Amino acid sequence: MKRSQEPIRTEQASEAPHKGLQVGYLRVSALDQKELRQLDGLELDKRFTDKVSGRDRNRPGLDRMIEFVREGDTLFCHSMDRLARNLDDLRLLVKTLTGKGVKVCFVKESLTFTGEDSPMANLLLSVMGAIAEFERELIKERQREGIALAKKAGAYQGRKRTLTAPQAAALLQRVSAGESKTKLAKELGVSRNTIYMYVGRGGK
Repeated sequence: MKRSQEPIRTEQASEAPHKGLQVGYLRVSALDQKELRQLDGLELDKRFTDKVSGRDRNRPGLDRMIEFVREGDTLFCHSMDRLARNLDDLRLLVKTLTGKGVKVCFVKESLTFTGEDSPMANLLLSVMGAIAEFERELIKERQREGIALAKKAGAYQGRKRTLTAPQAAALLQRVSAGESKTKLAKELGVSRNTIYMYVGRGGK
């Protein structure tokens, strides 16, 4: 009597568990490059940087970071106002990240959020975020008051344009023709950010 041939059993290799990465997000001003050192001292596997205002939610570095991180990763940010400039955006971003299983650490505030936070932790996020937003608005109000007083005293002239109108018009033509923005910046003695500013404003 023939023995029925049993199927050969194979064991499927299990996927190696994801080793959580240390990821840093930096938002710096175009003028102060020293801010690039804001996460110095931390051993990071990956960094994402934006050189834009925090008021702008459409930040390439931020979007790439959110797409990159996955469950088990830890995101380090120097402070809450580096991640967002208002409380609503801050809450949404923290919720989005922790919803992916990412731990969010704010170094300056010494706060960490995991998505399984206590009511007290969530309250701290709201309170500290609101205080940071209030401080920024207070600084802006003082700046406006200072400018108004300087105008009354005839001391405030406003920011001078870097390029003359003919230079700006010529710049747009040369950029449209495909000339390198880096080369144009060196030739005109201005920064690349200035070139992008004039291109974005149509030379105005």
